[in-house]
Amino acid sequence: MAGRINDDDVKAVRDAVPIDAVVSEYLQLRNAGGGNLKGLCPFHDEKSPSFHVSPAKGLYHCFGCQEGGDTVDFIMKIDHLSFAETIERLAAQAGITLRYEEGGYTPGRQQGERTRLVEAHKAAAQFYIDQLDSPEAEIGRRFLAERGFDQAAAQHFGVGYSPAGWDHLTRFLRGRGFSDKELILSGLAQDSRSGKPIDRFRGRLMWPIRDIAGEVVGFGARKLRDDDNGPKYLNTPETPIYRKSQVLYGIDLAKKEIARTNRAVVVEGYTDVMACHLAGVPVSIATCGTSFGEGHIKILRRLLMDNANAEVIFTFDGDAAGQKAALRAFEDDQKFAAETSIAITPGGMDPCELRLAKGDDAVAGLVESRTPLFEFALRHVVSRHNLDTAVGRAAALDEAAPIVAHIKNSSIQHESAVQLAGMLGILDTQFVVKRVAQLARWARERGRDGQDRSRTPRRAPAAEAPPQPAAPRGPALNLRSPAHRVERELLKLALQRPDLVSPAFDAYGTDEFTAPPYATVRQCVEDAGGAAAADQDYLRRVIDAAADDTVRAMIRELAVEPLHTRRDPDEAYAGVQLVAVRLAAVNQRVTEIRGTLQRLGPRADPEHLAAVQNELWVLQQYGQSLRERGYDAL
Repeated sequence: MAGRINDDDVKAVRDAVPIDAVVSEYLQLRNAGGGNLKGLCPFHDEKSPSFHVSPAKGLYHCFGCQEGGDTVDFIMKIDHLSFAETIERLAAQAGITLRYEEGGYTPGRQQGERTRLVEAHKAAAQFYIDQLDSPEAEIGRRFLAERGFDQAAAQHFGVGYSPAGWDHLTRFLRGRGFSDKELILSGLAQDSRSGKPIDRFRGRLMWPIRDIAGEVVGFGARKLRDDDNGPKYLNTPETPIYRKSQVLYGIDLAKKEIARTNRAVVVEGYTDVMACHLAGVPVSIATCGTSFGEGHIKILRRLLMDNANAEVIFTFDGDAAGQKAALRAFEDDQKFAAETSIAITPGGMDPCELRLAKGDDAVAGLVESRTPLFEFALRHVVSRHNLDTAVGRAAALDEAAPIVAHIKNSSIQHESAVQLAGMLGILDTQFVVKRVAQLARWARERGRDGQDRSRTPRRAPAAEAPPQPAAPRGPALNLRSPAHRVERELLKLALQRPDLVSPAFDAYGTDEFTAPPYATVRQCVEDAGGAAAADQDYLRRVIDAAADDTVRAMIRELAVEPLHTRRDPDEAYAGVQLVAVRLAAVNQRVTEIRGTLQRLGPRADPEHLAAVQNELWVLQQYGQSLRERGYDAL
């Protein structure tokens, strides 16, 4: 049984790896104010960024899907790792040697499955790189040279060579401590007729396929010899760490430039990615033996932040297959907020061939000569109809108008409608423009109706009262309520800037927070030692004091949510929140006492009546003092 990772080492790993550095490997982050960052949530589809990261607190929280946690939670969820696997990965990044209890450290036995498979691929990638210098790999080096790639280019992309023998890699990885079961599971080896594992890739040029974090998770292998009866390209099969629909070749090298320039170029092959990068188009990526689809879109959307000024450019050959691929890409156009374009390579050449024939400038020029993808789709639709007849023009309009109506940018939509009228030869341009506008309006109304229906809560049967959720859920929070808003802001300060609200905050009772979830969070702060005792582990103690995941999620949310101030919070701002919460509590108690007096009536016991009236007078005086003197009256 694997040993438990030492608690001190777990804490060291949590502290050593900044959460913003980790999250930035998966999505683009931009300033959200107050020292926080935000981006598109990787855990659900959204149009505007609601995923917030607090580097100071080491936490993230999505205000859309409510996912939240620290660096470890993020890696566990996004890469589907166990706790131990996550700690091991982060420890490797930080250069921390982990200690294992119950028997010490034995790497081959202690590491999680995913970590072992990634380590096997890392070792295999280096093995293939080393083999590229062997005499046998001359055919591979010649293949690269014929396509304009020198040794430096091969090293930059990690290109290697798999020896032609049956089990060179298998024997090498066994020597590194990997079991036959791990080699089969990783896809690096396969069962033979004799029942012993043999290398999956033999006698081929090898491209390592890395995930967005830069870890090798698979390989693409190119056939080099005529006596190789396999396919031209052979990819790693689906494994626990490799899903071809969720990886993009070159994304590890291109992601920073894609985020910086708000542009991505999608090409069709590994050599095309290499050619584009070397030709000055470092935002190029490719799919791995599959068509561009939903999983690939999600990767790019996180990097492009759904910026309306961003652009995704697809390059395809001008042949029938290329046109078909372009139209498939257009079907997914509306899943991007970015504009999508197509660049058709001249003469049926791919970018690699274009670079060889005409140089780097021609590749860069190909990207710049792009055409909007919707325009390409329009021309394809129109070309299928006989425009010499009124019937043909009407049929073309019926098919093409919805395409224009779905263009997101309204000004481009109008210009495209005018362009469509010209394509069809319809002189009444306004007729086409109005037709497109009408279709667009109907589409918007259908969308709103669908949203409204989806948001309409179902009524519980009259005879069957809906069950009441337990605290800390309580009643739904009405954030339009001034009391709830200010209680939330004070708790955010207590979690994010405890120095500004201490020691006054610790004197507040849970009953001063009118929203049950907020009262529960206040209790967690108290159980963690109070805001005045805040230190490096303060937030962790507050989270650990929570009774369940719902409370923990609320605490993380409050610790990350930006404060409602345009400038850095100071003692004056904190004082306003402290006074507002206390004043609201005083006013609520005053209201309760007045109700008590009304119920007592004139026949009440004089002593009891006097005590209640005295309490009312004291509270009224205190409330007046709070209104006049503010923080000094606390």
